[in-house]
Amino acid sequence: MGESSLLPGGGTPTDPLPLAQALIRCPSVTPADAGALGVLEAALAPLGFACHRLRFGEVENLYARRGTASPHFCFAGHTDVVPPGPAEGWADDPFSGAVRDGVLYGRGACDMKGGIAAFVAGLTDYLAAHPDGPGSISLLITGDEEGPARDGTVKVLDWMAARGEIPDMALVGEPTSRARLGDIVKVGRRGSMTAWITLFGTQGHSAYPQRADNPIHRLVRVLHRLTAQPIDGGSQFFEATTLQVTGFDVGNAANNVIPGEARVMLNIRFNDLHSSASLTEMLHAALRAEEARYEMRVECSGESFLTRPGPFVEALTRAVRRATGEAPALDTGGGTSDARFLARHCPVAELGAVGSTMHKLDECVPVAELRSLAALYRDVLAECLG
Repeated sequence: MGESSLLPGGGTPTDPLPLAQALIRCPSVTPADAGALGVLEAALAPLGFACHRLRFGEVENLYARRGTASPHFCFAGHTDVVPPGPAEGWADDPFSGAVRDGVLYGRGACDMKGGIAAFVAGLTDYLAAHPDGPGSISLLITGDEEGPARDGTVKVLDWMAARGEIPDMALVGEPTSRARLGDIVKVGRRGSMTAWITLFGTQGHSAYPQRADNPIHRLVRVLHRLTAQPIDGGSQFFEATTLQVTGFDVGNAANNVIPGEARVMLNIRFNDLHSSASLTEMLHAALRAEEARYEMRVECSGESFLTRPGPFVEALTRAVRRATGEAPALDTGGGTSDARFLARHCPVAELGAVGSTMHKLDECVPVAELRSLAALYRDVLAECLG
């Protein structure tokens, strides 16, 4: 797929490359902003967007909207990035926005400053063709997606709800494409929860196990109950739920001592057959079945969600087919994203660049792909807003 040399009505498409480079040159390692939102605001204000800088805790966020009518289309994303790692591992300064052999390099090029730049370029061309078009367009851009995600999108959505500005649909520009641009539209995500369990026994000498109660043995039996069989076989739109043991510790350096405690950490990625509450009860049931004495703490970073096929998903499918000639697969795999917060309020999907280099050394995106993504986002707006 190559970017169009001319817009449908004539004229040259807006190039997302300069804005992408300007954003990359802001070293906005989460939660630092480093000027990134100012760069974006300066690009949006001349297009008629009312921009609001929203600070919650240490996090800077930006909400920008053009128009007040319905339907209200919201593009969501983040300008914060993960640390670049050792500078000597990069061919160029990770915040230089260098272009070599038609490829843009830098932390955030793929995830997801390039996507934000592509959306701004696409909406610029859409507005040029539809200056008085229907509906309104907004951007919800956070500096807290790669971090704890407590003071970013979720707080901005609360602010939007209080003002009556919840969108009718939202598109998150995460780099969700797998092999070629537009081959995947994510319409949901599995839930994610972590459990920290401490199981108590009775300390004793390993030569006299009858005088002790080994918590390791009991914990191994608990884990066998939890892992011997699959939790489920998947559902219509989701793959199977998985439980992984991600930590195991007894804090015991002596080979002849039965410890008094054993600790385990579990991470569960779950589909729409479960909730964090039902899975928490499953853990309690396995512990009770082994008559364990225990403490457990559970944190859920997001419940599973699904935007079922309907007008919004159909519009995205038409836009991808129009831009690429092929319909995208509808997918719910991968980890969590800020779409989990938007899903509480409106239909949401994710569509962005090919994500093969996100979080890697020499993170990059081909410039041609970036320009094609801008054209795709222009088509998305045309399909969703008319």
